[in-house]
Amino acid sequence: MKQYPIILLCLMATACAKFNSSELLKDQAATANEGITPLLATDDTVTLYSNGYVFPYDQSNGYGSIGSNGLGAWIDTSGFSRVYFYPQTTGSIDVSIVVKAPSNTNTLRVRLDSSGTTYNVVVNQTSSYVTLNVGSFNITSAKYHCLEIKAVTKNGTYLPDVKSVVISSSLGLKYNKSVYRGAPATHLSYSYPGDSSIAWFYTEINVPGGADPLYAYYMTNGFWDGYFGIQVNSPTERRILFSIWSNYDTNDPNEIPADYAVTLVRKGANVVDNQFGNEGSGGQTYLVFPWVTGNTYKMLVHAEASGTHTLFTAWYYAPENSEWRLLAEWDKSKTNGQLLGGLYSFVENFGSNGSDYFKARYGNQWVRTESGNWIEVTQAYFTTTASDAAHQRYDEGAGIESGTMYMYSGGFREVGNSVGVTYTRSSSGSAPSINFSTLP
Repeated sequence: MKQYPIILLCLMATACAKFNSSELLKDQAATANEGITPLLATDDTVTLYSNGYVFPYDQSNGYGSIGSNGLGAWIDTSGFSRVYFYPQTTGSIDVSIVVKAPSNTNTLRVRLDSSGTTYNVVVNQTSSYVTLNVGSFNITSAKYHCLEIKAVTKNGTYLPDVKSVVISSSLGLKYNKSVYRGAPATHLSYSYPGDSSIAWFYTEINVPGGADPLYAYYMTNGFWDGYFGIQVNSPTERRILFSIWSNYDTNDPNEIPADYAVTLVRKGANVVDNQFGNEGSGGQTYLVFPWVTGNTYKMLVHAEASGTHTLFTAWYYAPENSEWRLLAEWDKSKTNGQLLGGLYSFVENFGSNGSDYFKARYGNQWVRTESGNWIEVTQAYFTTTASDAAHQRYDEGAGIESGTMYMYSGGFREVGNSVGVTYTRSSSGSAPSINFSTLP
């Protein structure tokens, strides 16, 4: 990909230049005086595989489906795709589209941000990808934008296959270059007295309406040895999940030796238990439970030393039940009786639906020591799996809202600036009211 300083491009185009040489020198001097480094002009190939999503949903031999070669298997003209990109400044972009039409000639409509400038592009029948000019668009804000691709005609069985869009600009374009199509994971790592012997970890979670798409894991009580939280697993199924890792290093639970086992001690009614792998290995328990947005759920984890083992137990309090209920208790070996530490929460998209928006509010965090002393946790440090090197997504962040900490990711709605920031929520000053003797 060739890159040219924008000032050089202007000089090369003297035949149709907007500025004469004296104006160019004046602009160059002004830029130097202001200490601004001009952005380079680039031709960026923005692939649909990493940046494109089908609407209303990905459907092979229907609305269309996106794979490693981009959009294909597209039949239904009511389906459309959006390709997302993030310019660092405002200005003009020139767009081309890499496309083929093995079935028949068709016309595509390419529009900026679903309601802006529109061009129609005729794609003649061809079995090989070709690059076709679309036109110029004006970018008026430095935030995520999209190019929407929709069929205007329907000739033949299949509509054109679209591999990528090529955007020529000097706007410092950012876009996803990785193979990860899901939204980036976000984490809040909690601050608490490091010398505390923490036996209990309590927190509350509230997922706002419209922020609970498929394949979401809103993890509430994370610690060195496992995690606890709520998930969206399908259009009809939601879960409360509690998992404990084995200290044996493997992604195959069948390889765990007996002396490294994670053993189920007890579980609540209708709770499913099994082993898990592929992200370390260990024991997993979950309850199919139809939690809803807008409700606040209370989550509690306990650790108790048992010789060289630790017993980890999780309970949840749902307003639908108005009582504490047991999820499960696990016996983990090879811990030397270690209690809770490394406390954190996360928001994770475990699917490829990164065009969806994920958000959760985490509040009223407390820890309780072995001796029974409650300590309020009001600070957390934000991190994410997104980065310029590994996963080039910028629609993630955190903040304080209604006395709670929140995290969000995905949806291309908002560009965050939270990495490395420590957030402090207001103190409630009131420890949780829990009768530990009556916990099931």
